[in-house]
Amino acid sequence: MSLLIDGLVNMVQSGGWLYLMVGVIAGVVIGSLPGLTGTMGMTLLLPFTYSLPANVGLSLLIGIFAGAIYGGSISAILLRTPGTPAAGATLIDGYPMAKRGEAGRALATATIASAMGGLIGALVLTFLSPVIAKIALRFGAPEYIWLAVYGLTMISFVSGKSLMKGYLAGLLGLMLATIGIDPISGSMRFTFGSINLLSGVSLQAVLIGLFAMAQALNSVEEYDQPQIKQLAITRIGISVKDFIKILPHVVKSAFIGTFVGAVPGTGTDIAAFLSYGEAKRSSKTPEEFGKGAIEGIAAPESGNNACVNGALIPMFTLGIPGEAGTAVLLGGLMVLGLTPGPLLFRDNPETIYAVFAATITSNLCILIFGLLCARMFAKVLSLPKNMIAAIIFVLALTGSFAMRNNVFDVITTVVAGIAGYFMAKADYPVAPVLLGIILGPTVEQNLSRALLISGGNYSILFTRPISILFIVIIAGTLFSNLRKQAKNRKSRSDMIAEAAAIEQEARDTGD
Repeated sequence: MSLLIDGLVNMVQSGGWLYLMVGVIAGVVIGSLPGLTGTMGMTLLLPFTYSLPANVGLSLLIGIFAGAIYGGSISAILLRTPGTPAAGATLIDGYPMAKRGEAGRALATATIASAMGGLIGALVLTFLSPVIAKIALRFGAPEYIWLAVYGLTMISFVSGKSLMKGYLAGLLGLMLATIGIDPISGSMRFTFGSINLLSGVSLQAVLIGLFAMAQALNSVEEYDQPQIKQLAITRIGISVKDFIKILPHVVKSAFIGTFVGAVPGTGTDIAAFLSYGEAKRSSKTPEEFGKGAIEGIAAPESGNNACVNGALIPMFTLGIPGEAGTAVLLGGLMVLGLTPGPLLFRDNPETIYAVFAATITSNLCILIFGLLCARMFAKVLSLPKNMIAAIIFVLALTGSFAMRNNVFDVITTVVAGIAGYFMAKADYPVAPVLLGIILGPTVEQNLSRALLISGGNYSILFTRPISILFIVIIAGTLFSNLRKQAKNRKSRSDMIAEAAAIEQEARDTGD
């Protein structure tokens, strides 16, 4: 604790707090714009840290990273346009809440959950880094497979009314994930001779298309319908009842996100969907999810912001980046003359604990900045519908191009947008498509590695302790979901039968 206090004092005296605030604000702006990720922002500003002290430069980068993950929720809630893949789960309930005139409440929930989840993750990073790093090191190819399969079980929680349609959408995502070069054999698959498909389908281009472009097309169709009147935003915040309702989900999702981040090769998008699925599974009112449930905003925002700090654990303790953003941080760490690993804590404790203090402070900055600016953000919904549609079109097209300066990504966004539009018309959920694209490569690559290690023996998937634990969790999750669905079907059948009996009784009485 004394080292953490010294680190906080060091950060204040060196001016690192000012760079941290600048980084958070820049990250929020970057994250709220589709196509501009925190990783991109960190890469662009990395050269500016070379002349700064190590703890100050790292504070700037951490501020951008944390702010961008939170910023993705703003456009997701207001425009159904996730700024980052991590916000893909937030819009499932955030946008419906904003549509019914509760944009201020939705933004406040996202801000508070992001700050709390990130704060919990930062405390875990500060005090339990070595322990969690040792657990994460035990993850091999079989464990990654089951972690990804567990993620795929979340399809049943984001499928809406029809499980079958959800599974078909997830299958489409898995099929899209196979496009490109086989990671093991190096053979080309489903590229149709196009060099643009050698690296596969761009996740962000598909994400922007399925949600943003599809929403813009839908807005064009409904341009002549009356504007939904937004409630006047007199106060930004949530009630005590709301806070008590989301608190268990925030805490639980924070630990899920921290652990997912500590496992190298995962990411904030996986943490967000896992947190959302677990929140719906454990909720007493799962039928409210997808219609504007406050827990559906709090859980993924807590999970993805905690994942930011969880991803720092293997980077600092082992020199292994846990996520794309931490790969940039790792480069910055080495450029600044610091060698990641166990000796870093012994040789440079003042720098490391100043950075830990920055991770804690960054979440306080998110809380303050998010709540102060939420009313301004929410004014977007007061714009005319045709203007909102135009804004979404521009953000979607420029965002998809800005990722790789590639026109093919724009084409991918347009095609995905048209597909998303017709999927919505046919009542097919689009979130499972994202899950398939995100988790499909993890399953495929690690299955190939596991079979290479075992010489083709599939028993390697079922004999390791962590794999067995995941299998039990997956089985329990599926059983719980099937049980709830059976109860819901029985409840609906009883209601229909009761209504029919009342109607028949009324007819008999009339006769």
